[in-house]
Amino acid sequence: MKSLLAFRSLFARQSGGFTLALVLSLVTLASGVALLGTSGWFITAAALTTAGLAFNLFVPSALVRGFSFIRILARYGERLAGHDATLRLLADLRGWLFARLFPRLPLTDRSLRHGDLVSRLTADVDALDTAFLVAIGPVVAALVIGGVLTGVLAWLLPGAALLYGICYGVAALVVPAGLVLATRRAGSDVVARAAEARSAVLDGLDGHADLTIFGVLGTAQTGFSQATQRLGEARERLATLTAIAGFAVQSAAGLALAGSLWLGLQALGAGAVDGPVLAGLLLAILGSFEATSVIVRSVGKLTTAMAAAERLTAIAEGPIAIADPAMPVAWPVDTTIALSDVTFGYGGPPVLGNLNLTIAPGEHVAIAGPSGSGKSSLLTLLLRLADPQLGTVTVGSTPLAALRQADIHAGMALLSQDSPLFNDTIRANLLIARPEADDAALWAALADAGIADFVRALPKGLDTMVGEGGRTVSAGQARRLCLARALLSPASILLLDEPTTGLDRTAEVAFFETLHRAARDRTVVVVTHAAIPESTVGRVLTMRNGMLG
Repeated sequence: MKSLLAFRSLFARQSGGFTLALVLSLVTLASGVALLGTSGWFITAAALTTAGLAFNLFVPSALVRGFSFIRILARYGERLAGHDATLRLLADLRGWLFARLFPRLPLTDRSLRHGDLVSRLTADVDALDTAFLVAIGPVVAALVIGGVLTGVLAWLLPGAALLYGICYGVAALVVPAGLVLATRRAGSDVVARAAEARSAVLDGLDGHADLTIFGVLGTAQTGFSQATQRLGEARERLATLTAIAGFAVQSAAGLALAGSLWLGLQALGAGAVDGPVLAGLLLAILGSFEATSVIVRSVGKLTTAMAAAERLTAIAEGPIAIADPAMPVAWPVDTTIALSDVTFGYGGPPVLGNLNLTIAPGEHVAIAGPSGSGKSSLLTLLLRLADPQLGTVTVGSTPLAALRQADIHAGMALLSQDSPLFNDTIRANLLIARPEADDAALWAALADAGIADFVRALPKGLDTMVGEGGRTVSAGQARRLCLARALLSPASILLLDEPTTGLDRTAEVAFFETLHRAARDRTVVVVTHAAIPESTVGRVLTMRNGMLG
């Protein structure tokens, strides 16, 4: 519960919507109880009345219809307000999580698998955003309804008030509290096993080709089957405990109803209560326990939400891998890049060893080499996404560790092989690099990237949607749009990691020629497998085993 309370500020932002949903939930439950009570009183009174013409049929029948309509409308309003607030909370949760994660990238926990991280960013957030609708709201509503009906019984049927209050308290508080304690482990197991199953799916999809080549596809399938079996067992344990709690609640409801009936018949015999009133009260008691049944069904989701909150806070409050200096210095005017005796690794053998490299301002350098030789690690150090174990990386005479990360990332723009195009307009995708840029600057960047004519030919120009991942444009056009975004940034240093991946040779050559022209006034560092066309870069270096030659 402590981890769930860590998100109370985010819930507080949507307090208006949740309060409205709670009020409407109370109206819904109260209308249902009143509907049953009024119906029981009405039918019994009509049956017992000897002078039928003297009995007023219109008022109680109008009340029955009125409570029915109120219940329907309140239920609709509750769902509308509650889900609207929940969707807004979901947006806040994702914004909060990503804001906490960005300073912590790359994550220091090497044991965190890609699939598990994806599960935390998706399923765990989804589990958390339903905490109010399925748990907190029903508990509060049930307590209010039970308290009000206990007061009504104390007025009309005093003998049954204490028994009902005890039974209702057991159903609304004791059983759910016990269920939370009993299902705490089961809820955590469900979340963990679900994450394990998702990880198995993602690993199988990402590595399908390798699994097939090495003949271990059957082993992967067996592992996935075992993961889903463990998930099923965890969910079965949770469902069993929930069913037992449901039986306990129904037992409390039965005891309250039977006891109230017995005490009510005694009061009826003593003339302390009328028959129709007694019938109405008994049906109202029966209807009030509907709220406690909802609580029991919701506790299972509450325990999974608590487990999800723990998993989210674990990564959101993790250590910051790369911290800004206490007293940062300004971005230097001299942008000469220098790596001096740099050694770097990811916890194992060094990827880069005693590396020395100097790149003058405005110079274009290409670094070629086989996969795993350390090319991308070099860019990682330049962007200060990691620090070397030995040696220094400087811009001008200033070590990167003395600069704010925001200044580094403003001074260096990265175009990686998987730089995305988002499901938005061309304009929005470009403005990521410089939000204040006007249309003239956007067209200039597109022209520099050699794609302005293509964009002008589109029916909506800059306002054309590019689709998820840029699926509405070709691979070459997507690369050029990403290049335009990098060129639009004010960065004086451009870093490109395999920028021509997925392009044919003709498109590769055209891309490098465009880059040479467009970035002539900037420093460019390209790491690539592609053959560099002549005269498009000043130097071509080869990296092997973490060494430049």
